[in-house]
Parts: sequence; structure tokens; C-alpha cells
Amino acid sequence: MNLDIRQLKLAFVISLVSLCFTPVQAQPVKSEILASWIFNAPPPPDDINAPGNRVGGGKRGCENIDKQLTTSKEKLLTALVPVYQFPNAELVFGLTITSHPTFWFYVPDVTTVSTEFVLQNEAGQTVYQRPVSLSGTPGVVSISLPSTASSLEIGKRYHWYFNIYCHQQQPPVFVDGWIKRVEPNAVLKSQLETATPKQRVALYATNGIWYESLTASAELRHIDPKRTDWTTMLQAVGLNDIASEPIVNCCQ
Repeated sequence: MNLDIRQLKLAFVISLVSLCFTPVQAQPVKSEILASWIFNAPPPPDDINAPGNRVGGGKRGCENIDKQLTTSKEKLLTALVPVYQFPNAELVFGLTITSHPTFWFYVPDVTTVSTEFVLQNEAGQTVYQRPVSLSGTPGVVSISLPSTASSLEIGKRYHWYFNIYCHQQQPPVFVDGWIKRVEPNAVLKSQLETATPKQRVALYATNGIWYESLTASAELRHIDPKRTDWTTMLQAVGLNDIASEPIVNCCQ
């Protein structure tokens, strides 16, 4: 065997070895995802027997909310979550990929005695509960599950409640719904590792991850109020009337 052939074979072997040890590169975010992203709502689960309430109506002890119902000009207590309509009920449901997600609500101008956020597992056992101190200013508020609370388990669903008590001896006005933590696939994980804040909104939305989509779009809105991500997210789930409301500092 002549020298040239031996050198060629050696170079081929070296290239194969190098290929085997080349690290896997993070998947790039496709430009078409960023250009025209929409919220891709996942199919609703068919085995949840407890429908939710995205909007908290009156008839539970808050006179000023009762007045809002009669005038129909004011916005009511609203959970910023997708809703699935069925003939006799509605399912309030969204996905998360984090262990300690952030929940979003619109709170109207209402005088309260107390307010609380409650999170239960599928068996109805309370896994987290906390009082909420509202600022008194109507607007959108966020409630983040703190790191000291138990992590949401992957594949598990949880039932949350946001209760407003306007009178000590009367039931609350409330909204309630469901959240499920899922494991992102390998491609999404890879893309999120290198994504910019703008790209993250698009990635979460196109993969149907509601809670992180909305939280990421709220962060962008804080940085640049002219951005439309927040509005686009809320419009995608029929909450157009909430999109222009201010985000109020509270509840942390």
C-alpha cells in the first residue's frame, strides 16, 4: 500500500472519530415560527369531571360586582386561561412546563374582606394556599407559586381557585380551573436553551404551553409596552377586553 492511500485512510478514520464526539447542537428557532406564531391550544382532556369558571359572576355576596352584571359595562373577575366550551359546562385548562408556574387574573374594582389563592391536587387535597393582598387598583395581577411550595409533578393535573370574599359571612366570588405540568420534548428544550425573550413567547405559544406563554409576553410588555405579544395571547383565547388593562403590582 502506497503512502497516499494510507494517508487517505487515516484521514477518513480521524474524521469518523471526530464525528462521533461532536456535541449535539441546539436546534435553531425557525424564522417562520417567529414571523407568524399563534397560540396552538392543546386538545382538552376528556376525563376532568369538575368544570371551571373563567369569569366570577355575582350572586355570591359582592354588591358592586352584581351592579357590574346589570350594567354589563364593567369587567368581572376573570382568570386569564383558555376555556373549552361544552354543551352544559366550560373547562378552564392550560399547560405548564415549570415546577412553580405563575397564574394571572383580572381583578375589578371591588371592596374585599379577604382574598385567597388555593391549589389542590386531583384528589381534592390542598397542596398550597395563601392569602392575597390586593392593591385596590383594578387590573391584571399575577400569583407565582413560590419555590418553598411543593413542585408540580410532571403529568399531574391541579385544580386552582382564586376566591374574593366581600363579606365575612357570605360565600366568595371566585374563578377556578385546571393546570397540568408536561415535559417538553427534546427539540423544544434545545430551542429554549438559546432562545431570546421574544423567541420564547413564540416557542411556548406554538407548543400550546399557556402559562409560560402569557408570563413571557407579560415580561416583554413590561420591557416594551408597544409590543403586541400580550394582546395576541389574550385575543387568542377570547379575552380581548382584558388586553388593554394595566398589570398591577401585587401579590408577591
